[in-house]
Amino acid sequence: MLASAVRGVVVAAVAHTLPPRSLPALRRSLLDWFRAHRRALPWREAPALYKTVVSEFMLQQTQVKTVLPYFTRWLERFPDFAALAAAPEDAVLKHWEGLGYYSRARNLHRLARAVAARPAPPRTAAEWQELPGVGPYTAAAIASIACGDRVACVDGNVARVLARLAGDTTPFDSGSAMVKHFRPLAAEVLAPAHPGEWNEAMMELGALVCAPRSPTCLVCPLLKHCATADPAAAAAIPRLERPRTERRAVVRLWCVHGGKLLLHRAAAASKRLADLHELPAAADLGLSDADARRGELLLRRSRSITRYRIEESIHRWRDQPVAADAALSGKQNSAGGAALHWVSLTELERIALSGPHRRWVRELLAHA
Repeated sequence: MLASAVRGVVVAAVAHTLPPRSLPALRRSLLDWFRAHRRALPWREAPALYKTVVSEFMLQQTQVKTVLPYFTRWLERFPDFAALAAAPEDAVLKHWEGLGYYSRARNLHRLARAVAARPAPPRTAAEWQELPGVGPYTAAAIASIACGDRVACVDGNVARVLARLAGDTTPFDSGSAMVKHFRPLAAEVLAPAHPGEWNEAMMELGALVCAPRSPTCLVCPLLKHCATADPAAAAAIPRLERPRTERRAVVRLWCVHGGKLLLHRAAAASKRLADLHELPAAADLGLSDADARRGELLLRRSRSITRYRIEESIHRWRDQPVAADAALSGKQNSAGGAALHWVSLTELERIALSGPHRRWVRELLAHA
């Protein structure tokens, strides 16, 4: 819980610029702005519970612009909970391919089955949080937006808005600590008559106006209510210590034999890539990186995953007969039961590959 002293700082910051009944004015300002300026997003058109659930799962750690085409395709293939619940997992993963964090797809699939088996969907945030993959933020978003539950959402965008509104310079060592710190204040400012719309408005303000590095304070609907109200000062709030970027190198192997490509399928217990295919790393085949690098370098790419900056190099594997023996035997590696598989080049578009590997495989085949 947020300490009463910190809450006092928030109230005092608002009281400096507003009359005693400041919250109603603040709420009206933000809701009026949102109704005039909100983005036209597909899950806001003919809003429905299922659309809200799917969008919230897709938007976890993913930008709106990335989600848009996936959301449209998803709704075409899985239009409701029943259709998603009845779908095989391979189809679900295939339609999620490229969005990353595949545990979200599996949890959404499991959630659909749980909802489809109930006489009625959950209505409160507490009930939603009992379902697979639904944490406090996602539960609050679904319950408030689709069910009218009077519960506040707090993600990084909302926490940033609240920190600046309050002039709160508390340092945080993680995003989760920051979110937890601002939950009581979020509940305090929530518009009780319009909880879902208020939560969307707060998130929209954080995404479009109260941006992390270059906030546009002069056009902010909460400018007169804000204890910071200055772009330079606001850019330094909240005080969140970013973890250091760690660099990693991964050496992968390219082996095409008899019209088939050697791929590595992650174990079902894998947290991030369960059952997805990727090009095998040197270690998957019992090789050192130095041994793998002796093959011709075909491709080098860099990407970021959370705090990691990963450089991946793909080398042609010179010892293909050995590769064939290892893969066709279905030999299990030591990392939890993941195996090597030959996949026909004609079947590659039907299986689920992680997004970057899909791009790399296409690129390499195009130049083969």
